[in-house]
Amino acid sequence: MNQSHVAEPMDNTKLLELVAAAQKAALSAYNPYSKFSVGCALLSKSGKIYCGCNIENASYSVTICAERVAASQAILHKDMDWDAIVVVSPERVTMCGVCRQFLCEFTPELRVWSGYLDNTELVGPVLLQEMLPAAMTLARKKE
Repeated sequence: MNQSHVAEPMDNTKLLELVAAAQKAALSAYNPYSKFSVGCALLSKSGKIYCGCNIENASYSVTICAERVAASQAILHKDMDWDAIVVVSPERVTMCGVCRQFLCEFTPELRVWSGYLDNTELVGPVLLQEMLPAAMTLARKKE
């Protein structure tokens, strides 16, 4: 049975803080090939914000998306219980399938917003599990 979940809204001040952090992170993007800057801000349930930007490579398959950079920062700090993520770019885009699967490994109920580099207009929240309904999973206990 397919059960739909509804993402809870977020305090507007905190959401604007995430947008600003994502926009700032995008300024660090390494994108000599596409010239397309992506930034994101991942909010953990502990209240910490981890940021990421896209990092391109001449071998496109080696490129790292902003979302996985931010998540890797959180994992490095053993902070793997996440609340929300904001992703910004010149033209609003959604997360790629690889990022969806990567993040779903840790927090399928992650709230996702997408927006722009030059303003605070957002789309969301959408629950990550709704974006990837057939995610590959491994049953594991939350500690």
